[in-house]
Amino acid sequence: MALAFDEYGRPFIIIKEQEQKARLRGLEAQKANISAGKAVARILRTSLGPKGMDKMLQSPDGDVIITNDGATILEQMDVDNQIAKLMVELSRSQDYEIGDGTTGVVVLAGALLEQAEKLLERGIHPVRISEGYEMASKLAVDHLESISQKFEFSVTNIEPLVQTCMTTLSSKIVNRCKRALAEIAVKAVLAVAALERKDVNLELIKVEGKVGGKLEDTELIYGILVDKDMSHPQMPKRIEDANIAILTCPFEPPKPKTKHKIDIDTVEKFQTLRQQELNYFDDMVQKCKDVGATLVICQWGFDDEANHLLMHRNLPAVRWVGGVELELIAIATGGRIVPRFQELTTEKLGKAGLVREKSFGTTKDRMLYIEHCANSRAVTIFIRGGNKMMIEETKRSLHDALCVARNLIRNNSIVYGGGSAEISCAIAVEAAADRYPGVEQYAIRSFAEALDSIPMALAENSGLPRIDTLTAVKSQQIKENNPYCGIDCNDVGTNNMREQNVFETLIGKQQQILLATQVVKMILKIDDVITPAEY
Repeated sequence: MALAFDEYGRPFIIIKEQEQKARLRGLEAQKANISAGKAVARILRTSLGPKGMDKMLQSPDGDVIITNDGATILEQMDVDNQIAKLMVELSRSQDYEIGDGTTGVVVLAGALLEQAEKLLERGIHPVRISEGYEMASKLAVDHLESISQKFEFSVTNIEPLVQTCMTTLSSKIVNRCKRALAEIAVKAVLAVAALERKDVNLELIKVEGKVGGKLEDTELIYGILVDKDMSHPQMPKRIEDANIAILTCPFEPPKPKTKHKIDIDTVEKFQTLRQQELNYFDDMVQKCKDVGATLVICQWGFDDEANHLLMHRNLPAVRWVGGVELELIAIATGGRIVPRFQELTTEKLGKAGLVREKSFGTTKDRMLYIEHCANSRAVTIFIRGGNKMMIEETKRSLHDALCVARNLIRNNSIVYGGGSAEISCAIAVEAAADRYPGVEQYAIRSFAEALDSIPMALAENSGLPRIDTLTAVKSQQIKENNPYCGIDCNDVGTNNMREQNVFETLIGKQQQILLATQVVKMILKIDDVITPAEY
C-alpha cells in the first residue's frame, strides 16, 4: 500500500487498516476487471441463438431453474465480483427496457472488453479507447437506422408481428410450438394495446401456468383466470351474463375491536345469540341479492354457515381471491371493489358474459374462467406443460415475446436477425475508421471486430465452423451490398434472413449496442481497486 512520509521522514498511514486491504492499480486493475467481465460473457456465450444451450441453476434452497434467458441466468447466479455485478445489471436493464436480447448484450460487452485488453497491451490510454468506442457506437446506431425497415401491420394483418415474435421464441426451449405461442402473444398484446397512442400496458396481461397437459394446450383467454373454485360444491358451475359483486369485506359477523366475554347460562340466551348471527348473515346475503348480483367474489373467507346460506339462497360465491386478481377482475368486468356491504349498489357490479369452472385432469384442480367481459382489456395466457420448470421457462419466453410485440407497436422499425445487422454494422464501422485521425481509429476498428463476435457465437453454437462461416457471410454482404445476409443457424440453405423471416426490433438492437458500450466505458475508466481483505 502507499506510504507517505512527513518532512522528518516518518511514515504515516493514509488508508485506515491498510494492511487488511488488497489494492490493484493501473493496468493490473483494468486487466482484472476485464477478465471478470469476460468470464461472465463466456458463460452466456453458449446460450445465444436458436441452437443455444440451456443453463441449469440450483438455488440455495434446492429449487432448480432451467433457462437460456440471459437476464434470468445472471439474476440466479450469485455473483461476488463487483465488475461481474455490473454485467448482471447490464442484462437487467436490457430486460427492463426492451425485454429481449439480454444474452446478446452481455456477449457484446464481453467482446468489447476483450478487444480493449489488446489495445491496452499496445499502450493505448483507456480514455482514448472509450472515446473511440463511443464514436463507433454512434456510427453503428446510425447505420442500424439506415438499414432498418418499417413494416406495416394492422389489427387484421398480424403476420409481421407474429414472424418477429417467432424469431424471439426460436432461441427458447419452446421453439417446437413457437408459431402458436407467437400468435397467442401477439393477440394478447393487441387486445390490451392502445394503438392510436402506441402504448401497451403489459400488466393487463396475466400469465398463469398449471402443470399437466402439454405445451400445445396453452391458450389465450379474453378475460380472467382465477385459481379458485366455487365455495360450495353444489353451487352452479356455469353462470351466463353474470353480475359480479367484488367484495373486500368478510362474510362473517362483525368482531368487536375490544375484548369481551359473553356469559351464556341458559339455552334461550344461546338461541338468541345464534338467531342474531343468522339474521346478520341473512341481511348480508339479502343485500347482495337485492342489488342483483348473481356471483360474489370475496377477498376473505366466509363461515360455513354463510356458505350454507349462500348455497340455499342460490347465490354462487368464490372466496379467498387475492388482491391483484381482484383488481384485474374489476378492470375486466368494469366493476368496482366494494369495501363494505352498506356501499353495495347496482352500478358497482361487474358484468361478464360467462363465468365457468373448469376442472383439469383426474385431480381436484379446478379453475374459474371469467370470460366475455364488458371491458376485454384484461387477458390471461394460460400455460400448460409437463413440469414446473417447463412452465416457468415458457413464462419467461412468453414475456420476451410480449415485450417484442410491445416494442413493435411503439416503434415498427425492424432489422434482420441471424447476426446480419451486426455484420453490416461491423463493415460500416470498419469503413468509417479510416476517416478518423488519431489513436481513436484503433478503438473504432476494435469495435467493429467486437461486433463480429455475435455472428461468430451464433455460428459456433449451431455447430458450424465459426471463422469460415463468418468470412463467407461477410464477403457475401460486401459483394452483393446486401445487409440481410446472416448466419444460417437452422440450416435452411439460404443466408438471406429476409427469406428466412428472421426479424429483430430496431430499438432492441440499438439499445444493446448503447448499453454494452456504456458499461465497457465505465469498466475501462476504473484504474484503482481497493477491496477489504478476506477474513
